[in-house]
Amino acid sequence: MITRDVTCVRDFGAYTGEGAIWSATEQVLYWVDIPAGLFCRFDPETGTNKVWDMGCPIGCFALKHGGGAVVALTGGFYDFDFSTEKLSLIANTEAEITTNRFNDGTVDARGRLLAGTMPLAGPDHQAGPKGKLYCLDKEHRVTLINDGYFVINGLTFSPDGTTAYVSDSAPWVQTIWAYDYDLDDGAWSNKRVFFDCREVPSRPDGGAVDADGCYWMAGVSGWQLVRITPAGKVDMEIAMPVEKPTRIAFGGTDFGTLYVTSIGQNNITPGSHDQQPNAGGLFALQVPGVKGVPFPTYRG
Repeated sequence: MITRDVTCVRDFGAYTGEGAIWSATEQVLYWVDIPAGLFCRFDPETGTNKVWDMGCPIGCFALKHGGGAVVALTGGFYDFDFSTEKLSLIANTEAEITTNRFNDGTVDARGRLLAGTMPLAGPDHQAGPKGKLYCLDKEHRVTLINDGYFVINGLTFSPDGTTAYVSDSAPWVQTIWAYDYDLDDGAWSNKRVFFDCREVPSRPDGGAVDADGCYWMAGVSGWQLVRITPAGKVDMEIAMPVEKPTRIAFGGTDFGTLYVTSIGQNNITPGSHDQQPNAGGLFALQVPGVKGVPFPTYRG
């Protein structure tokens, strides 16, 4: 395990900090607190953290090419205008499923939003997988991509956009898969196991890919970040000051800063609170020689 200087840049105390995306245009980090329904904008220059209350859980989001964002709430996909703070329904994706919420999401190189759902009450092995993966295209059409997830996570793409990654965080699954991805029609094919996370002490949470094509896994319940080569081999494990890091975003002017969200004091191992007083905070670190790539914007 490698030790780096990890700074808590915002001691927020989130229930479940997630969804981090760096805006290269604004040089700020957007992120969410899922169960609290909070959509946040962190400015590393000033240390300020603007918060919008969505009024219900927010699983993930995408920044729009023309400004604003698409947010994935329990009621579906909504357009959110930063200036007016108005929400406008785009599509109620699972109107017939009141027990699910959105969890993880990403954007492909052509500007489509991919977002997955999971049970509000958490995964249930006996009940089977209830999560589904959807695509919101540029014309606001919603397509079911696939299903069979307990806790969908780790959605990201290779730098050239032709390999899609997705994981399942459930303790009885904890696997990351890779797919061939057709940028023209958004089709997923050739599913294969990319990494069996039982090889490391943590389960897979949010994913990101660096400029070398390596996959970065937020190692939830393992106090770590894990870098995995395109060949599916671990080449770096970095210690974190929190038990449950949840998502990684590359930011800064050169994409050389890793921002990491985390789960708060409400859902960590009992008795470990003194070891991780900043659980639920937002963290930043740098790894020599590692840089990210710009995160795509939603083109709808």
